[in-house]
Amino acid sequence: MGGPLRVLHVVVNMNRGGAETLLMNLYRNIDRSKVQFDFLTCKKGVFDSEIQELGGMVYRIPYISQVGHFDYIKELKKFFHLNNQYQIVHSHLDKMSGLVLREAKKAGIPTRISHSHNTRSEGGIVARFYKSLIGNLITPNSTHLIACSNAAAKWLFKEKYRQTTIVKNGIEIDQFKFSSQIRNHVRNKLKLDNSKFILGHVGRFNHQKNHTYLLDIFSEVNKEIPNSFLILVGDGELRPEIETKIRDLKLEDKVQLLGIRSDIPDLLQAFDLFIFPSLHEGLPVSLIEAQGAGLPCVISDQISNEVDLGVNLIDFASLSSTSSWVKKIKMIQSFQFKRHEVSEQTLKNGFDIRKTANYIEDYYYSIMR
Repeated sequence: MGGPLRVLHVVVNMNRGGAETLLMNLYRNIDRSKVQFDFLTCKKGVFDSEIQELGGMVYRIPYISQVGHFDYIKELKKFFHLNNQYQIVHSHLDKMSGLVLREAKKAGIPTRISHSHNTRSEGGIVARFYKSLIGNLITPNSTHLIACSNAAAKWLFKEKYRQTTIVKNGIEIDQFKFSSQIRNHVRNKLKLDNSKFILGHVGRFNHQKNHTYLLDIFSEVNKEIPNSFLILVGDGELRPEIETKIRDLKLEDKVQLLGIRSDIPDLLQAFDLFIFPSLHEGLPVSLIEAQGAGLPCVISDQISNEVDLGVNLIDFASLSSTSSWVKKIKMIQSFQFKRHEVSEQTLKNGFDIRKTANYIEDYYYSIMR
């Protein structure tokens, strides 16, 4: 065979979201002399230049929200007609993968993978209804199904979920090992001394991540723990709404918005607790990273318990009452929790990105006809 096997990954953009971070972690760790990744995207992303440096192509077509249903299909048709040399298309658009895989099938691409990263669609009633119709195209047009968790498989693939391959959202374990040196350095940079009890959150500013509820929790926490401080890492369409909420709750001196960051492993060292009240999730990479950093996490009970590495760092709380969150957070604070080394358990649970990369490499070759 001449050159590596080229796999086309389909995403909206290559920014620092969970699925995209996983893809980049895989891409950096696969043997690129055997497998190369190319990307079909709709918007510019922060990883685009790194992808090109690693030898990947980044193609761009307009997204459905820009051009509408029929023109989006036209763009997909045109793209696959011109690029039907791919043996494998691997789509990460949840229900919207239905359209992508149908056009890939028509263009004669033999191996078509749908990958579920979530347990619910985003958007209002009309958008979710539309996505559910498109989602019906997935199983007739996929040759293989992958999910990050059993919950994500059941949601997207319904009765076909038993045929799904679970691929764990691995992380670079060594990057997340706790270091008090890094912790002090980052806290100094953030101008937060060691007397502060820091709650941290990493995630897109969108409806799913439930930031307004997070701010309600923190407002209550701050009354009980006056030296508490909140750091939000990420960005997105709801940023103005979040900034307004911070002002309304008079928390301007107690919350820092750090935007999109590339130094997540270091920031996690500075936190005392990870808070994650999502409305729904597949299996969040950020929670694997937080546990990898030995960080206690209070998280929504809407998240699959498959995320728990069994290292006594995950505490589930109900979204029906902020008081249960406050109680759990106060308990962690009063224990003066000592961070401990968890890399062995992370490895044992199968969340080492090198293992995942080796697995996906073998997987691609084994499913080729």
